[in-house]
Amino acid sequence: MTETVTHIDDEPPKAPTPPRGRRGRRTALIASAVVVAAVVAVAGALGLGGGDDGEPGAPPRAGSVVPVTRATLAERTSVEGQLGYGMELPLPVKAQGTVTWLPGTGATVERGDELLRVDDRPVILMYGNLPMYRSLGLTAQENEQGSGDQNPDRQQQDDGGGAGESPDPSGSAAPGGAGTDSGPGSSQAPRELKGMDVMQFETNLAALGYTGFTVDERFTDLTAAAVRRWQKSLGVPQTGTVGVGDVIYSASKVRIGQPGTRLGSAVGENTLTYTGTTRKVTVNASAAEAAWAVRGARVTVRLPDGDPVQGEVAAIGKQATAPEGGGGEGGGTGRPATIPVTVTLEDQRAVGRLESGPVTVEYVGKEVRDVLTVPVSALVALAEGGHGLETADGRFVAVRTGLFADGDVEVSGAAVREGMKVRIPE
Repeated sequence: MTETVTHIDDEPPKAPTPPRGRRGRRTALIASAVVVAAVVAVAGALGLGGGDDGEPGAPPRAGSVVPVTRATLAERTSVEGQLGYGMELPLPVKAQGTVTWLPGTGATVERGDELLRVDDRPVILMYGNLPMYRSLGLTAQENEQGSGDQNPDRQQQDDGGGAGESPDPSGSAAPGGAGTDSGPGSSQAPRELKGMDVMQFETNLAALGYTGFTVDERFTDLTAAAVRRWQKSLGVPQTGTVGVGDVIYSASKVRIGQPGTRLGSAVGENTLTYTGTTRKVTVNASAAEAAWAVRGARVTVRLPDGDPVQGEVAAIGKQATAPEGGGGEGGGTGRPATIPVTVTLEDQRAVGRLESGPVTVEYVGKEVRDVLTVPVSALVALAEGGHGLETADGRFVAVRTGLFADGDVEVSGAAVREGMKVRIPE
């Protein structure tokens, strides 16, 4: 018996599709692969998928990969400075007379050396902070019947009628006061000069090798004897007394600057100038931007050849100076008022033979420590705004940026961690 199959569909059955050839099947496979690749690429660019399960979200892209590091960033600012020996100051020459010899500009003078000669007599440098304000030596002291005594008999002796020698009208001791007669018939007796200036001078005298006395505040006969030996070495009269113009004190050795007079001229206020012997840098810093200039602050000095030398802020001026051609802040010239800042150099040998010239001073304006950093070139702009980083597997994470310094930038965010690999796009 034969069964009859009845189609209940309204539509008549479709004719079977004829089989495709090998070429048709290959074309369909290629088209499907292109669509899948495009979808994966879009998902990777949007940061969708592949992040949590460790599966790659996109094929490798061009560009180098760097880690997120933890470091200290410092924002550095540069200002122009001038290398030299500092401002030239006048030496306090108190000797009176004609200048007969001067040292050459740039010469270094140390303790015991001649600074100049006045009336062919040397003026010697010694070390100290107390200026020479009086002559040092054994002074004369009147006996119990002093100058105010009105005894007629004593007055007659002072007029020349007595057996004793009359005192010097000037009241000062004769040169080499150590030999002054102090017997009963004398109206004068040697008196020891006392003071801190005596100790300062005796300290120098002993340092030069002239000893035999106690270094203290008393100028004694033994001190005078040492002075006479020192004077003999200088080729000057051996009086045992040091005149107020014989010595000039300085904190240390000095470098001779430009002379303010010529040989044969009378001594004046600017006869001779000096500076220190160490090179330093002077910066005319903007008064409005000089917060970096703090005593003891570390800076880097770039020499004209580019070599760095470490320095330290040693002094800051207290008075701002308006630029030339104007007054007040900016002086109407558009340039701000400045204050002088002195920077000392730690390693004088690193400067070489250079004595003067323009330099650049770099200082730290702002600093952040122990922060996550990446190269600035790793930052990408996000479509929704702000900045982000592209991870090595093609995801994009948003970050907050902080300090920019030396080609790096401070970054932070919930998805950023130390050691994470990020891509620097080409």
